Amino acid sequence: MILPEKTIERLSKYRRVLINLNFQQKDYIYSHELANLIHITPEQVRRDMMLIGHSGTLRRGYEVKQLIEKINSIIDGNTVQYVTLVGVGNLGRAMLNYLKNKNKYLQIIACFDNDQDKINKMCCGIPCYSINEAEEQIKKLNINIAILTVPTNVANEVADILIKAGIKGLLNFTTMPLKVPSNVYLEEYDMITSLEKVAYFTQFIE
Repeated sequence: MILPEKTIERLSKYRRVLINLNFQQKDYIYSHELANLIHITPEQVRRDMMLIGHSGTLRRGYEVKQLIEKINSIIDGNTVQYVTLVGVGNLGRAMLNYLKNKNKYLQIIACFDNDQDKINKMCCGIPCYSINEAEEQIKKLNINIAILTVPTNVANEVADILIKAGIKGLLNFTTMPLKVPSNVYLEEYDMITSLEKVAYFTQFIE
C-alpha cells in the first residue's frame, strides 16, 4: 500500500522526535505527547498509527524504540537509494553538508556542476562531475534521486537531463516550478515563499 504524502511527512516528523526522545532515554510516549511535539492533534497521531498497523497500550502509550523501527521499515524499507545533488553553489554546498550521512538508506554519492574549478574534485566530501557527464554517471552509479539547486533559468533544462538519465525522484529547491512526466515523483520547496508566509503572518502578532 502506498501511503498518502501527508502521512509520510508526519511519519518523518514522528521519527525525528522519537529519535531525540530515545537519546534522552524515554521509553514510552502517549499520542497526546507526540502530537504536542509536532503541533498536531492526538486524533491525527492515532489515525496515523492505525494506518500503519501500529498500536500502543492505554497504560504506557507507544514504545519509542518499537515505533522508530516501525517507521524505519515504512520510510526506508531495506534498500539503499543513491542520491545526487546538481548545482554546487552556496545553497548546494550547504545542502551537501547538512544531508550527507543523515540517513544510511539515502546516500549522496555524487554531485554535478558546470564550474571547471569544481569538476573532478571533491565538494564537501562528495565527488563532483561535469553536468555533461550526468547521464553516464547517473546510470553507472545507479542513482535514482536528485536534489536540484541550480539557477532558476536552467532548472527545467537540467531536470530534463536528469530524467533522461533515469532519475525517478526530484527534490527541487529552485523557484521554477518544474514539468516532469508522471513516472517521476517531484517535491518542490520554495524557501522564498516560506519566508514570505512567515513575514506576512508575523505582521498580525502583537
